Formats: sequence, structure tokens, C-alpha cells
Amino acid sequence: MTQQSTGAPVRPAAEAAGTTDVLATLAHFRELVTPALRETVRRLPPEIGATVEFTLGWRDADGSPRSGGSGKGLRPALAMLTAQAVGAAPESAVAGALAVELVHTFSLVHDDIIDGDEQRRHRDTVWKAYGVGTAVLAGDALLALALDALSRAASGDTGAAAMKALSTALVELVNGQAEDVSFELRPWTGPQAVTVAQYTAMAGRKTGSLLGCATGLGALLGGAGPAAVADLTAMGRHLGLAFQAVDDLLGIWGDPSVTGKPVYSDLRQRKKTLPIVSVLAEDTPAARRLVELLAAAPGAPDGPEADGVRSEEDLRKAADLIEEAGGRALAADSAQRHLCRAQSLIHRTAVDGPAAAALAALGEFAVHRTH
Repeated sequence: MTQQSTGAPVRPAAEAAGTTDVLATLAHFRELVTPALRETVRRLPPEIGATVEFTLGWRDADGSPRSGGSGKGLRPALAMLTAQAVGAAPESAVAGALAVELVHTFSLVHDDIIDGDEQRRHRDTVWKAYGVGTAVLAGDALLALALDALSRAASGDTGAAAMKALSTALVELVNGQAEDVSFELRPWTGPQAVTVAQYTAMAGRKTGSLLGCATGLGALLGGAGPAAVADLTAMGRHLGLAFQAVDDLLGIWGDPSVTGKPVYSDLRQRKKTLPIVSVLAEDTPAARRLVELLAAAPGAPDGPEADGVRSEEDLRKAADLIEEAGGRALAADSAQRHLCRAQSLIHRTAVDGPAAAALAALGEFAVHRTH
């Protein structure tokens, strides 16, 4: 069993993060949570269970088993490291780690359906592999398992607080997703255009809520008091805003061979992301030229029915204009600013130095990632 309390020998995860080996840290926490995750998924009926296993990267669409899994496991690692940071064993937060990973995966399955994305991490998305109906059921199953897993593992006042934290995050996540979809239907400019403040609030709900839930659950299940839980929840929310700003950068300038999505994917989908809305908020020559590219064909209204940017050349020009007008730099600065706030909260609240270093390293990794 992992030792706990300040002054104990440095644990493998903290030691790895202390030497900047963040991938080893993530692998360590994946090993801690995977047995519970597999046991939970085995409770599903075989047909839907197979789809969920595909979603988690455990098998191919033809049923062939795969080694490893899908994704890096950032959220489970954050939950368990936060428990360690408040002086508990990381295993104390396995239920929270499991719940947030299942909710995150559920949100990706449904998000891919909403966006019509056919690829994720260089594989077919669930709806593409199995059909929309089956993908919806798989997402529903993941959400149900998340709630059930947390309710089984936590009891009493701590259990009630944990379930409240997860349900609150879920409501925020759904509201954020709904706002994100509605933003695509709004015009690029004018009184109904999406503002930077509106976008930031949406990102806090869509992305920040679940990362804040992960770190808050870790602190709560690790026995921290209300003030520490609040601070570490806020820490996770700042990481979420930083994470989303980086996602917005990758959505325009990411390398398709790394991200698994087409270059300029957010521009193709007419998404109102931070680099774009920040540029359109200013009446500059670059912004005006950008609107001309993003707007519909001559004579057609700007709206969901518009063709918008249609050629690779237009997409490249639009991306160049966003960068010229400072949108790329603003999003990068936003990511760094929220990372600094998160790290300040970590070091103010954590009682376990190696775990605090590991959390800080994970934050750096999330913000400076390339996919």
C-alpha cells in the first residue's frame, strides 16, 4: 500500500513528476484505476459492453483486443494526485477518478455525434464504427456507470458531497456543451456575436467543470477540509480553462498527424473559439478581412445554412489572419495565465510537496501538449 503523510518516502508517481517524467506519472495512475474501470464495465450486457470497450480503446470494432487504452488518463491522475497532495493515499480517490473518466468518455462519445466527427485519436469514432443509436446508448451507459461507481464507493456526508460535486459538474458540462453548439448558429459580428466573456464562461462550464470536479473529488475523498476542497476545485477549473485554450489552438493550427483531426478543423465547423472571437471583437483591418472569409457566399445570409469557408486556401488565409490579428497569441497567453493561477493554488493548499510538484508538472504537460 502506498504510504501517506508528509515525510513518507517519495512515491513512484511523485518521483516521476519530480524528474519531469509526466508520461510515467500518467501510466502509474492508469495502472491504479484500470482494474476498477474494467470491473465496472464488466457489469454491462455484452453488446453494449463491447462498444464501451471500443470507446475506451480496449478492443477494435471487429472485437479484436487491443493493448493499452484510449487517452492519457489526465483526469484520473489529477483526482488521485490531489488526494495525495492533501496527505492521503492516492487509492482513496480511485472512485472519484473512475467517475470523472467515465463522464469524460461519455461526453466525448456524444460530442462526436453532435459535431459529426468521424475520427478521434486516429480511430473511427463510436458512432462511425457502430452507428448513432448504439453510440448514444454507449454514452448513456458510461454516464450511468459513473454515477453508480461513485455512489457505491462513497457514503455518509462525504458520499453526499461527492455525488453533489459530480452532479453539479454534469449540469455545468451539459450547459456548456449546449452553449457551444448554440454559438455555431450565431453570427460572426454584430450584437448577437459571441463575446470573449461569453466564450470564457462557456469554456469554464464545458471543460473547466469536469477538471475542477476531478481535483475537488480528489481533495474531498482524501479527507481535506472545505477550504482546501474549494481551493483545489478552483485549481482544476483554471487547468480546464488553460486546457480549452490549448484545444482551441490545436483546433486551428494542430498537426493532423498528431491530433488525428483535419487541419483548420474548427474553422471548417464554424466554431466560435477563443482565437477567433478575440479577433472579431476588435474592428481591425485583419478582423474585417477575416469576416469576409468566414461569411457566406455573396448574397447569402450569415448563419448555419451558409457555406462559409470552403477551400483549403480560404482556410489557410483565415488562420493566417487570426494569427496576424493576435488571436493565436491571446489564446496562448490565456492558457499560461490560467496555468499560473492553478499552480499558485496547488502550492498554497497542498501539504505533500512531491504530490504538489506532480500536479504542477501535469498542468504544464496539459498546457504545452501538442494533441
